[in-house]
Amino acid sequence: MKRSSYREQDYAFGQLVLTLRTRIGLTQAGLADLLGVSRHAVVEWEAGQSYPRADHLKAFIALGVQQRIFATGREAEDIRALWHAAHQKVLLDEPWLQGLLAKPPSPRVTATVAQARGAKAVSTSQALRGPRVDWGDAPDVPSLYGRQREMATLAQWVVQERCRVVSVLGLGGIGKSALAVSLMHQVASHFEVVIWRSLRDAPTCEALLEDCLQVLAPEVLRDGSVSLERRFSLLLECMRRTRVLLVLDNLETLLEEGQRTGHLRPGYEGYARLLRQMAETEHQSCLLLTSREKPGDLVPLEGKREPVRALRLARLDADACQQLLAEREVAGSAADQARLIEAYAGNPQALNIIAQTIVDLFAGEIAPFLEQGEVVFGGVRKLLDEQYARLADLEQMVLHWLAIVREPVTLGELRALLVMPRPSGELLEAVDRLRQRSLIEHGQHPGSFTLQSVVLEYVTTRLGGERRDRAGTACAPDPAWTFPGSRQGVYTAGQGAAAAGSRAGMFSAYPPGAYSGGRAVTLAARPTA
Repeated sequence: MKRSSYREQDYAFGQLVLTLRTRIGLTQAGLADLLGVSRHAVVEWEAGQSYPRADHLKAFIALGVQQRIFATGREAEDIRALWHAAHQKVLLDEPWLQGLLAKPPSPRVTATVAQARGAKAVSTSQALRGPRVDWGDAPDVPSLYGRQREMATLAQWVVQERCRVVSVLGLGGIGKSALAVSLMHQVASHFEVVIWRSLRDAPTCEALLEDCLQVLAPEVLRDGSVSLERRFSLLLECMRRTRVLLVLDNLETLLEEGQRTGHLRPGYEGYARLLRQMAETEHQSCLLLTSREKPGDLVPLEGKREPVRALRLARLDADACQQLLAEREVAGSAADQARLIEAYAGNPQALNIIAQTIVDLFAGEIAPFLEQGEVVFGGVRKLLDEQYARLADLEQMVLHWLAIVREPVTLGELRALLVMPRPSGELLEAVDRLRQRSLIEHGQHPGSFTLQSVVLEYVTTRLGGERRDRAGTACAPDPAWTFPGSRQGVYTAGQGAAAAGSRAGMFSAYPPGAYSGGRAVTLAARPTA
């Protein structure tokens, strides 16, 4: 199998393979079975990361001819274009092609999935020309590390299932925008118009609609001012008449901070109407969103069988992280690499930031960097500061206690830590909001949750700073907290200066009596791992 450079993905070829597979109506696994290759191989073809071998490409072409996916009367031309796009080392076997096309049409095989709704026979040369694209200020993504499974899921939703609204969610720096850009390249051939717009500067809904209509229907704006109501109607008309992929990046900029997670800020209510219109009204286009938080207007409309979907990005897998570090010329033993990746919870932006520091200050060696013991600083701290600033007081309290306990806890155990416990519903909502913001993750035991490693260190460092800022007002930490049934058994203040300082910082940061200060805190026993 011939591989293209990882930095130079062949998006045009990937789009073409996806287009033809979609026309056949097969899943990636189904196509892989018929061609005798792995599903991973098909994923790489569609990502433009590799090309099929000549024998596999010929089998794919034969299947395409059998399924009549090439434009009638242009079969030979389209097959030659496909062979050329696949960068084969050998020329196309013309006698084989002529013999293949001379065979009488055979019955279409039963596909492993339903035929893609609305799919049409696509000329290969047309697919290679691509749609009309307005990139706006889309970021340049020379390398997408990993994410093949996520890319395949999104392509399935956008192309084959023709979802109207798709959200890509996750912690800051986890790679939402990079994935969205790469997806645009991969699926662009299935749309007539592709538009990317960033919401980082919080444009009004009126401004965004006008911007989009300048691309989709500029003629209607030449007659002067157009009312907001008319702009909504015009956009919907365009979405119905033309297959459009509209990408809105950084939607969280428009959402309120604090307890009203997912609610739009005052003055931006027009976006709620835009989201509902795109989600609830029949049209042939797709709105792709990226956000750190899920917009509340879409929550009741989502479902596995609904045209509104959401994908939450988890950490990068170890192989992708190692590839990122290798390309940044960061070196270390397997154990050191694993420690570094875990310290930053597989967050690609955080790893990129730290990789530069390791190269500049430690000659690219991981071990001396890890010896410093400080993992949250500079750009990583700024990244987490942005997330932390959006939290309500109760959400910050939850993070603080999770940083102090430093192991997974249940809701009941968390409530036990509070001298003045909040109502169960209020605490549950706070935990759920933290989960939506990707700041906490599930523990090993059902119903338990904990902090990602980088968030844990960030909150610990922050609490230590609060303690120093409020010196003289903090109550002395207890020498030990007892957690019967926990993995640690007894957590002592002497286990780390940062942790002890964090607890003192906790008590100094909030009014006296808000927490179980000045006494041992006992959590309910639970089975050990």
